[in-house]
Amino acid sequence: MKILIYGAGNIGSLYAAKLKESGNNVDILARGRRLREIREHGIRLQDFVSGEETTTRVEAVESLAPDDAYDLVLVILPRHRVCEVLPILAANQNTPSIMFFGNNAGGSEEMIRSLGRERVLLGFPGAAGICQDDRIRFLILDKGEQPTTIGEIDGAESERIKVIASALKDAGFPVSISTNMDAWLKTHVAEIIPTAGALYMANEDIGQLKHNREALGLMIRAIREGFRVLSSLDIPITPSIHQVFRWIPEFLLVAMMRRKLNDKAWSVKIGHASNARDEVKAIAREFRQLAQQSGIATPALDQLQSYVDATERPADSANGSHVGAPPRCP
Repeated sequence: MKILIYGAGNIGSLYAAKLKESGNNVDILARGRRLREIREHGIRLQDFVSGEETTTRVEAVESLAPDDAYDLVLVILPRHRVCEVLPILAANQNTPSIMFFGNNAGGSEEMIRSLGRERVLLGFPGAAGICQDDRIRFLILDKGEQPTTIGEIDGAESERIKVIASALKDAGFPVSISTNMDAWLKTHVAEIIPTAGALYMANEDIGQLKHNREALGLMIRAIREGFRVLSSLDIPITPSIHQVFRWIPEFLLVAMMRRKLNDKAWSVKIGHASNARDEVKAIAREFRQLAQQSGIATPALDQLQSYVDATERPADSANGSHVGAPPRCP
């Protein structure tokens, strides 16, 4: 496949490198310092589990022209930046499939209006990455935790979605085709906003969060509130296994979360929340609109929302320390 990765952050770079290594014709759209970095040094990765380091040469481009032609454009940008690129994508009529690959609680109507329903696909990465020492340390999540999840707007298991799934699998990503990506994405946001809020409440320190019973309890109650919001709007919790948040007792969920936070991989898995406050704020605003539409009371979510909205890191954790976010790739 001829693929353009529109966005050269940690996740965009990871997918570009892996798709290129598996035999696809891949370009990555980057600008400024990141464009120069990729052109001069390639995309440098380090597997978080094995420690293996790789460098992959990927063609870096500065723009998408109206007459460029790709089989697929993967838009891997923060949610609040997607609207900026819609006119550019709309001007390019030679690409039949454009997949918006990331957080979204606001739905796909804006993309559909700009590009046409037949061109729009939705997806979400099954990977995490942070930049350390000029390399992206990455973790590909397994199918049982969170595979790369993709789907058509109408949920059809079309030929093109199968082809894209096959390309991603060949690149080393476990893949799931969803029949309701809109619900999947909104469920994810219902979980990630409380998680990010709890992390911010603990000054972005996973060690503090692990020992902060109040923050963990608020997180779990906020997720439950978010699920009630979605259910009241007839949006199914997707995948359905996530319904366990509703019936497992809070004290058990707190214990389970503490165990997860002991895993060093969590520094990669939730590192994005530290580096992406603007995006977290954007998707929190989208979810707040759903909550208001539902009329469901969300006291725990509202409390964590104050940490999401804060422009400075709050200093009301146990020891008041401030922990810096992991460095970002240029």
